[in-house]
Amino acid sequence: MARRRAKRSGRRKRKSGLGALFVNGYFDFTLLFIVLFLVAFGLVMVYSTSSYTAELKMGDAAYYLKRQGVFALAGIVAMLGISKIDYHVWKKFSALAMIVTVGLLGLVLVAGASSHGATRWLQIGGITFQPSEVAKIAIILFTAHMSTIHAARIGNIKVMIKVIWAPILAVALIATENLSTGIICAAIVMMIVFVTSPKIKQFLVMGLGVAAILAFFLMIASYRLDRIKVWLHPEDYVSTNGYQTLQALYAVGSGGIFGKGLGQSIQKLDFLPESHNDYIFSIICEELGLFGAACVIAIFALLIWRCMVIAMSAPDLYGALIVIGVITHIAIQSMLNIAVVTNSMPPTGVPLPFISYGGTAIFFLLAEMGLVLSVAGQIRMAKEY
Repeated sequence: MARRRAKRSGRRKRKSGLGALFVNGYFDFTLLFIVLFLVAFGLVMVYSTSSYTAELKMGDAAYYLKRQGVFALAGIVAMLGISKIDYHVWKKFSALAMIVTVGLLGLVLVAGASSHGATRWLQIGGITFQPSEVAKIAIILFTAHMSTIHAARIGNIKVMIKVIWAPILAVALIATENLSTGIICAAIVMMIVFVTSPKIKQFLVMGLGVAAILAFFLMIASYRLDRIKVWLHPEDYVSTNGYQTLQALYAVGSGGIFGKGLGQSIQKLDFLPESHNDYIFSIICEELGLFGAACVIAIFALLIWRCMVIAMSAPDLYGALIVIGVITHIAIQSMLNIAVVTNSMPPTGVPLPFISYGGTAIFFLLAEMGLVLSVAGQIRMAKEY
């Protein structure tokens, strides 16, 4: 009898040892299916929007599809791997991740690679990537960790500043060359802190601080103020900055209810520049119509709803805040992209999550979804959702 108890105790100890790193519990297949559907749909649309340009420039109609497919596959592997790791492990690395991120963002300003008039990339060896995409996940992990540690006193302004000063420094570095991504990262920080301690006063203080930073970056770069003029009257700038906005609106308007059919877009034939990047939603509207666009928005809403359910059922505050950060990232970025394409706000470079072309973006988005799946994996099944 004593030997049996010892054996059972040994098994429990070994299991708890493995459980300290890996998660073998519940897996949210609903969320996984939604994410994989968006990735697959994105690959289809990347091919549809880029095949003509890729054939002309690269001699291979599937050039951009192949590149996006490699990053998507790597991202899916990373997502599944991260989903099996206990998300509490990332607490140990959140501060290091924040330091490395700030360093990379600073390096962009000194030795960054330029494209389309913006310096947002770093080239290390043969790999080119955007540190701002790395920053999003680092900001989520660091802010969630610090907010959890100081949750009881985060309502104090001094404590709140202690929590957010490093992420806000990263936001300032990002906003120097990429204001739209800076807005997204600032929103992530604000939402995590607000959920930790929902006090209107501190939320207003953060909002005013972020607004002041954004106003500063608008004033030091005149081309950003010019975008507001383009937004108000794009027809007056048809030969310059208003051209892309008007072509996108033509694509949206010409799709009608059910669109021209997949692959039948006219605007992607060199009329709409970079149609496979930030303006891919306009081609979705043209080829799939209002119905297809509404379906895409509904899928994003379903994804956000599923993440919200996981956040509300998370086993602890840290897990909930990680999911809240990911939700904020996807929701804000999706809304900004669609708003720009439909000229509901001044034009700015924001890709549509999971769908627009961009290797670094899709890889780290899928890594974020791995974190959400990791949190879902530790929800007790007794909690119905």
